[in-house]
Amino acid sequence: MFLVMILSLVIASLWTSVPIISTSVHAVLDPSAGKFLNLHVTFGMLVITAIITLITTILQKYLTDQDTLKTIKEEQKIVQQEMKLVRSSPEKSMELSKKSMELTMKAMPITMRPLMYTIIPFVLFFRWFSDYFTAAGNPKILGFFTWFWAYLIFSIVFSTIFRKVLKVH
Repeated sequence: MFLVMILSLVIASLWTSVPIISTSVHAVLDPSAGKFLNLHVTFGMLVITAIITLITTILQKYLTDQDTLKTIKEEQKIVQQEMKLVRSSPEKSMELSKKSMELTMKAMPITMRPLMYTIIPFVLFFRWFSDYFTAAGNPKILGFFTWFWAYLIFSIVFSTIFRKVLKVH
């Protein structure tokens, strides 16, 4: 996982110094994603964000052990409820806090697996977005959002919807 993260940072940093990277990405995304943004920047951003979020949600569902994640989340809920009941006892609170952290650490490797498949395309998409919106004069989405904030907000909304519909834990 660490190597994939390093590789994605290296690719992002070589975007301008190794033209074949940016040229290749532009050759693929200009005629596809660029067409949506050229039609209407807000509509295009909505469609592109929905597609990216749907793909990452599907990968998350099928590349993770959903049963184990569900069990861990249920255990975390129980621990959180117990923590509310023992707020006055620092010792019990600390013990439950430790258990909560253990559950989080148990879930982390399971949830990180899909990131290995999506981080490099995600970084390339973000570099392309930066180039596209800079060349377009940084138009505002919905009248006041930059592309980054629009992507972030739209992806949170779509992720919430897709996770519920696809029952992703």
